[in-house]
Amino acid sequence: MFIDSHCHLDRIDLAPYNGEFAKFVTAANAQQIEHMLCIAIDLESYPAMLDLVTPYDNISMSVGVHPNVTEGKEPSVDELLALANNPKVIAIGETGLDYFHSSGDLEWQKQRFRNHISVAKTLNKPLIIHTREAGHDSLDILVEQGADQVGGIIHCFTEDWAYAEKALDLNFYISFSGIVTFKNAAAIQEVAKKVPADRFLIETDSPYLAPIPFRGKPNYPLYVRHVAEKLAELRETSLEQIAQQSTDNFYRLFAK
Repeated sequence: MFIDSHCHLDRIDLAPYNGEFAKFVTAANAQQIEHMLCIAIDLESYPAMLDLVTPYDNISMSVGVHPNVTEGKEPSVDELLALANNPKVIAIGETGLDYFHSSGDLEWQKQRFRNHISVAKTLNKPLIIHTREAGHDSLDILVEQGADQVGGIIHCFTEDWAYAEKALDLNFYISFSGIVTFKNAAAIQEVAKKVPADRFLIETDSPYLAPIPFRGKPNYPLYVRHVAEKLAELRETSLEQIAQQSTDNFYRLFAK
């Protein structure tokens, strides 16, 4: 059984399922997808996402506003606390820093990040971290704000082993997406070989970043198997071992 630790289920293309989310969930279950963590990126679409996933015991969710979101409501600590105080919500984010899509004075992005960390610590829920071309600043804020108290996930990991070691020291798990299957992902593949067995997760980031052999096409949680297969190859172990270990790791992280 597999767990997709990061997907955006409110944004996937349901056309192959006649537009019916229930049919998609049934298909995922049939492909041994045991659990999916649906990740929030803004406040405006959050109520509909909550309504979408609430009926399903095998789908949990996060609350947060993505660092790239510049339109819509800026999340206050109090509002995030209120939304996250829900048993369906097991994580805070995705949050972090992104210097690829945003430029100029990004103090607003850093403050948003700090607010999410504060909420996570108050509720004792792990963080889902997005970082792109902002790796060291992201780590600095995690240290500054004491994020190691709750830990979480460096999602869609794209850094090197030196960075991974620092993240591991801060009580974070490393999550691999379809990028690890790409031919130009040697540095990420090296991390996948070295990361401790009890500290890695697998994800799709659906509907984005489809793995080989679906690269460039819409992504689905069903494809998390291909990420697991690549990790099994890199770590010279079985697919079953990767599936079981990543599942155990997920439930350990979110046992709070």
